[in-house]
Amino acid sequence: MFDSVLIANRGEIACRIIATLRRLGIRSIAVYSDADASARHVHLADEAVRLGPAMAAQSYLDTGRVIAAARRTGAQAIHPGYGFLAENAAFARACEDAGIVFIGPRPDAIAVMGDKITAKLAVQERGVPTVPGIARAGLTDDELIAASSDVGYPLLIKPSAGGGGKGMHVVTGADGLAGALASARREAAASFGDDTLFLERYVQNPRHIEVQVLADAHGSVIHLGERECSLQRRHQKVIEEAPSPLLDAATRARIGEAACETARSVGYLGAGTVEFIVSADRPEEFFFMEMNTRLQVEHPVTEQVTGVDLVEQQLRIASGEGLALGQDDVRLSGHSIEARVYAEDPRAGFLPTGGRVASARHPSGDGIRVDTALEDGLDVSSDYDPMLAKIIAWGPDRDEARRRLVRALDETAVFGVTTNVEFLRLLLELPAVAAGDLDTGLIARELEGLAFAETQDATWAEAALLLDAVARSDEATDPWRRRDGWRLGQPAPRVYRLREEGGRTAVARICGTGESLSVRVDDGAAQRASVRLGERAQVVLDGVARSFPAFALPDEVEFTRDGATFRVRVVDADHGADDSADDQPHLDSPMPGAVVAVPVHQGARVEAGEAVVVVEAMKMEHVVRAAVAGTVDLHVQVGDQVSRGQTLATVTPHVE
Repeated sequence: MFDSVLIANRGEIACRIIATLRRLGIRSIAVYSDADASARHVHLADEAVRLGPAMAAQSYLDTGRVIAAARRTGAQAIHPGYGFLAENAAFARACEDAGIVFIGPRPDAIAVMGDKITAKLAVQERGVPTVPGIARAGLTDDELIAASSDVGYPLLIKPSAGGGGKGMHVVTGADGLAGALASARREAAASFGDDTLFLERYVQNPRHIEVQVLADAHGSVIHLGERECSLQRRHQKVIEEAPSPLLDAATRARIGEAACETARSVGYLGAGTVEFIVSADRPEEFFFMEMNTRLQVEHPVTEQVTGVDLVEQQLRIASGEGLALGQDDVRLSGHSIEARVYAEDPRAGFLPTGGRVASARHPSGDGIRVDTALEDGLDVSSDYDPMLAKIIAWGPDRDEARRRLVRALDETAVFGVTTNVEFLRLLLELPAVAAGDLDTGLIARELEGLAFAETQDATWAEAALLLDAVARSDEATDPWRRRDGWRLGQPAPRVYRLREEGGRTAVARICGTGESLSVRVDDGAAQRASVRLGERAQVVLDGVARSFPAFALPDEVEFTRDGATFRVRVVDADHGADDSADDQPHLDSPMPGAVVAVPVHQGARVEAGEAVVVVEAMKMEHVVRAAVAGTVDLHVQVGDQVSRGQTLATVTPHVE
């Protein structure tokens, strides 16, 4: 076994790998960019090396800098995690050339499986079923069009390189094929630098099922069961589980053996995942899609149902050990479901967010596991993937695992940064999800019907009581600075003019002291109340007590309930609760990122709806447009890094 391992990654996966290294007594070496200098994985590791600037190409993706860091620290091996260099055959070869063990498959296996066409041909030779289609290098548009009738409609255009759904198009008839091919080639060339395309028959009501495999250097190949990954948004996984609620024991055995044959087709070494597509209408029929030659994001669900530490297995295989378990030793126990926590705003079209984490609260309890990079004070950058953590729940059966995960999400709070936690909770409560009736289009169909929480009178009252409690707990000894309404006779009511993050406003009036309070929101009835601060705040309204995670400052409070996060601040009394009279409308950035274009010049006259600034984050562009006609005052220029909510420009309305 190795004495020291460098982790060529960041975030929650780096933290998770460090946990296994520490348990095995292996020295962990982290790497970091300038954006991650104070990140959790940096101070968890035994040693950490700076790679370079925030830009991934100059840090985490720079093969030379990563290899140099390994040499400098005496690392015997490099674990690539997932993403970045994990499936980079050239990096695996560079490790070999440097005499450093790459904890993953051999470079040739990465290369074969990294190209969907060569991968498909390789597994076909081993008898693994593949989706009917046409796949070979160098196919022209005319050749693809000529073959389309044999493939059959609807069909799927797929790029040979890359992943994440980029360049994929579903075509329902021959008249739309030529245009879709042209679009797919442009997208594939822009995303992967390779516009090679192939065609597959489109599987109706598709479910995404993948199988975890382990293979050692001594010829042993086993599988650890399957994972269901059908809950996806834009081809990106959101919730995963093991085992799949679709498969019976016989199909599980057949798909597992097909995955092992896939691994054997390239002499695979280490942990890998073979992905299959299965029609919900014909669960006994499955087709190979691709092989991921690395650890998967969703590996914890397999670990929970098998009891096998996959990172430990990767380390042992890479160090030359043979597998200590055979196929007959693998037993699946219970059910596990994982939810991915992202820094994104589902209410705003899933735009990436970011900022500083004021406070992070993680769930606990029977069957609950948290893989996380979150901690208080963390700066969530837009430079990298927005995934922050994974919440995983195990139960003796699927429904108990699902209910435990819902409860765990209720207890998850990331104050200061908007996340998708409420969306995840609502998704898990959908009847189709509860029943295990899944397919890859479910989220797209159900998204508009999800009932995100709105701020109600009770929410305003809770926010005001928390703000009031903070104000009173932080009182100075100077009686003139007391904010409890003290005066001769009855105390004066404390009036809080409040605004929520979504822009709605309310006025709350609180009377009383200590445990004897009353609160009234706008023109509603007064309610008896009391409040206690803490990690979990407790608010009592008319005899009903609620306890929830909260983070309160004198002028702003955040708290979560039923997975929803409410952000409420006190509006400056001088301006009242309504800023609608502002005669210079602000154009604020909807996400953290970089200014990539400013289509107008300083002082330009613009019309309502005209583009003023373009912000880019995580390869997503957002155009910020003028809300009114007027004169522009720019606050940024191309190349500036901006935070979410930062004012980019103001528009002074035209005076008629």
